[in-house]
Order: sequence, then C-alpha cells, then structure tokens
Amino acid sequence: MKARIQWIDNAKFLAESGSGHAVLMDGPPEAGGNNQGPRPMEMLLMGMGGCASFDVVHILKKGRHAVSACIADVEAERADTDPRVFTRIHLHFRITGKGLAEPVVRRAVELSATKYCSASIMLGKTASITHDFEIIEVE
Repeated sequence: MKARIQWIDNAKFLAESGSGHAVLMDGPPEAGGNNQGPRPMEMLLMGMGGCASFDVVHILKKGRHAVSACIADVEAERADTDPRVFTRIHLHFRITGKGLAEPVVRRAVELSATKYCSASIMLGKTASITHDFEIIEVE
C-alpha cells in the first residue's frame, strides 16, 4: 500500500492513494489554512469509521442478512499535549435492514472491533475504543 502527500500551499496538502484516488486536506485559518478540506487527524478518524463500517456490512451481507444501510457516527477525544493522540473513540452504528437480530449485529460489530478492522486495532493502542449500535427495521 502506498500514498503520496504533496504540499500545495500554506496548510493545504493533496493526498493521493496508491489506487489512484485523491483528497485535499487543509488546516484551519488559525494555522494558515483555508478550511478547504478535512484535517489529517479527521482523515484518520474517517478512515477508521470507514474500515469498521466496511467490516460490519461485509459480515452481515456474508451471513445473508438483509442490511440496507449503515451509518457510523464517530466521536473522539485527543490528548491535551503533543503528541495529541486520540485517547477515546466511540463508534455508534445505525444499521438498517429487515429482520436483523440484535445478537447477529452485535457479533458483526465485535468481530470488526477485535479481529478485522486494522485501523481500530491500531488506534486502540493509544485510545479507549467503544462501540454501540441501534437497529432500524424496515418493512
């Protein structure tokens, strides 16, 4: 896996993935940025949420469960001093589907957290990570 980060100007950087996708990162105005993109630490948090969501949906679909939507809200706290690592992260999943049983969804969330989501497992070295979920039933 590779990535290239190119400084554009001020606090603005273009990040390009090895798979050919790009995203603009920018800092806040007080740090010389123009607020034109997410901060690098926000990207890290979004990456973790994406990794965990991918796992949960994949596990449910692989089990042939009728999942139709998954939204993960991620909240984090950071250390007050440098390095300002994440110290606490909470993921709240809202999983929509038909006939989704609570134990099945709980197991998918647990498997992501403990076995499959590399990002969560890495960030768990410095942060306390918690998860919860709600199931939204559709007709």
